[in-house]
Amino acid sequence: MSEKLALFVDGLNLHYTAKALDFSIDFRRLLAEFGARGVLVRAYYYTIIAEEFETTRPLIDWLDYNGFAVRTTPVKEFDDVQGRRKYKRNIGVELAVDALEIAKYVDHILLFSGDGDFRRLVEAIQRLGPLVTVVSSMRTKPAMAADELRRQADTFIELDYLKAAIGRTKEESRRNPRDEFS
Repeated sequence: MSEKLALFVDGLNLHYTAKALDFSIDFRRLLAEFGARGVLVRAYYYTIIAEEFETTRPLIDWLDYNGFAVRTTPVKEFDDVQGRRKYKRNIGVELAVDALEIAKYVDHILLFSGDGDFRRLVEAIQRLGPLVTVVSSMRTKPAMAADELRRQADTFIELDYLKAAIGRTKEESRRNPRDEFS
């Protein structure tokens, strides 16, 4: 029997981690890689939406049409106590709710994020039964994977080890920029 999997991608976290490792993610290859490892029940992608981030629209549209459940959250602007303009960007609640809802239907959840704020979520998912794998990097400077998240996860996959399977080098992206999301 094949293991039932769900992927949870923290879009900005994964983007910056891959960028620090000098590659970009080919999401078609990512789906193929993990689809070959089990029955892919669902793949979620979480990101923020803001005017200055409109360059992500082609990626969001491609993901939405090609097998990902895309969850977007608008950036919230506010003034801090000193009157400086600040931005709140957080997809954590949406990701946590979706992960807890699907946990009873899958055997294994893969979290593509190194954000230590997800440690308690990982612990809650594990109590419901599924294994949790965190995919991030310790090879970046500084490390993108929080120590407490790595310790809580059942397994940790170094993103750099997946580069050949799911990556697109900067050179590939330059040669065919339109294919980056196809």
